[in-house]
Amino acid sequence: MSEAKAPATDLPVAPAEPSPPAWHRWAWYGAGVLALALAGAAVWAWLAHRANGAAPTYVTQPVVRGDLTLSVTANGTLQPTRSIAIGSELSGTVLRVNVDVNDQVKKGQVLVELDTAKLRDQILRSRAGVLSAKAKVAQTVATVMETTANLSRLEEVARLSGGKVPSLAELDSGRATLARARADEAAARAAVNDAQAALSTDEINLSKASIRAPADGVVLTRSVDPGNAVAASLQAVTLFTIAEDLRKLRLLVNVDEADVGAVAVGQHATFTVSAYPNRKYPARVTRVAYGSTITDNVVTYLTDLDVDNADLSLRPGMTVTATITATQHHAVLLVPNTALRYEPLSANEAKPAAAGSLVSRLTPRMPARGARTPAAVTARSTTARRVWVLSDGIAVPVPVTPGISDGRVTEIVAGDLRAGQAVIVDQKVAAAK
Repeated sequence: MSEAKAPATDLPVAPAEPSPPAWHRWAWYGAGVLALALAGAAVWAWLAHRANGAAPTYVTQPVVRGDLTLSVTANGTLQPTRSIAIGSELSGTVLRVNVDVNDQVKKGQVLVELDTAKLRDQILRSRAGVLSAKAKVAQTVATVMETTANLSRLEEVARLSGGKVPSLAELDSGRATLARARADEAAARAAVNDAQAALSTDEINLSKASIRAPADGVVLTRSVDPGNAVAASLQAVTLFTIAEDLRKLRLLVNVDEADVGAVAVGQHATFTVSAYPNRKYPARVTRVAYGSTITDNVVTYLTDLDVDNADLSLRPGMTVTATITATQHHAVLLVPNTALRYEPLSANEAKPAAAGSLVSRLTPRMPARGARTPAAVTARSTTARRVWVLSDGIAVPVPVTPGISDGRVTEIVAGDLRAGQAVIVDQKVAAAK
């Protein structure tokens, strides 16, 4: 069998694409490299911005020149400069009360009168005793005269008889009788003195039945009324309390043991009372006690201050809060206490790491642990001897010698610090974004 042949057909052939020229290929390569460079620059700029954002920010305050006052605060009460408690030495019934609280009294003025009926009877009895004693003296004097005459007669008889009569025993008996008579006279005279002393005591008691003011002053308290029975058998009963002069008061405050070393006699102070909270009264320290007072395990020292109360606006017993000016310095350099406590943060805390390759910066890493502040730095912050000054954005340490402090600012007594400089009081690290 013969195979049939397909008829031959003539089809056109498409021409081949021409290859791009060499300069066109290099343009595409350059565009790719430029894109990568731009991307790297963008990443680099972002990292730089992040690093700058994490740079520390300093909080500063200016050094100023001013006055610094070291003061001590203490609480206490107002008391009269001299307070007199008036009582009764006698027991009895109150007959009359002549004054009341707030009354002005004069020295010698009768304040209270007791019933004197019994006292007057006692005086009459004592006067009778004096008269009786004096009569006894007269009787003993007569006895002495009589025995003296008898003895003289016996001695004369003995002289005339040449000692034969009377007997020696009779002469001795006469002399003894005269001695007894003279002793009785002495006893009688002593009894007169005793009776007169008893009379004087009764008269004094009668005068004390009228209780008088011992000095000029103002009646602060009264604890007696007419008809009250006064029993003074064991101790004098207090009937009145008198303040000698309310225009001068005494302020008693309790100064803490931590502050007593700064308080001295002559220092000035101010205080306020609840009745006039917006008014400050002046005072002056007159005494700082050496003996301590312990209350609830707190050791304090009683301090006295003189107070002028010419307008009588203050009253005894008021509770006060006093501020004693212990030390005052004028026109000195002052820095905040926070500046003395400030210490720069560590490198890890102050600024994130900026070194390393691009890959290392882009690679996630474990969060760094916060750097621990050394104990020496913490200890030094409480007794700092330097401050940090911000100069051209850089923290520069400046050695200083601190003086007194009021708890807010501290005096700088020596160092290269000048008024107007900015001292660093705090440092903040911006959060990375």
